[in-house]
Amino acid sequence: MTISDARPVADVSAAVPTPGCSAAATATVPRQLAWSDIEKQIDRIARAAETDGRPQTIVGVVRGGLVPAVMLAHRFGIRDVRAVEVTHTIDDTTDAVKTARPQSRNSASLGDVGGLDVLVVDDVVGTGETLAAVLQIVEQAGAARVRSAVLVVNEKNWTGDQPPGESVTCIGERVRSWVVFPWETPAATRTEGAS
Repeated sequence: MTISDARPVADVSAAVPTPGCSAAATATVPRQLAWSDIEKQIDRIARAAETDGRPQTIVGVVRGGLVPAVMLAHRFGIRDVRAVEVTHTIDDTTDAVKTARPQSRNSASLGDVGGLDVLVVDDVVGTGETLAAVLQIVEQAGAARVRSAVLVVNEKNWTGDQPPGESVTCIGERVRSWVVFPWETPAATRTEGAS
């Protein structure tokens, strides 16, 4: 299965309001998510994913995908949570420079997913290239079924051949701006040596 073959379970973002994301505001104002926003997205994604069967394994994309991956694992009662590191940007700044292709580091951390029903989870999808790379890694590792879930799709950056709702199995919310998650420290407020 390739990303273009993925059958969406549900685009749960259609009825989700995206406050602060008017056309005028999207270029300069990031979408600041609160924990309550994340909990609602997790709930919607979990309900949508369950309609097509509970996964056996959850794979979080390092770093941002680990938080929602663990939250979904708790929601599903799944103890088998894995991680894979694939990056496409060189740092965490707004509109950071991208590498030519997503870069995988230590794909062996995925472990043996042969024959398993896997849900790949990330916090945000921009171009769609990182998620596509992770899905390919999981498929090549022998998973019987691979689905995907993201909290947020930034449609402003989407470059996929298919619309996000056809490429990503479960979407929590759609925006057209940079997103700041509650577990992140905005780059503008980071200081040298801060922990």
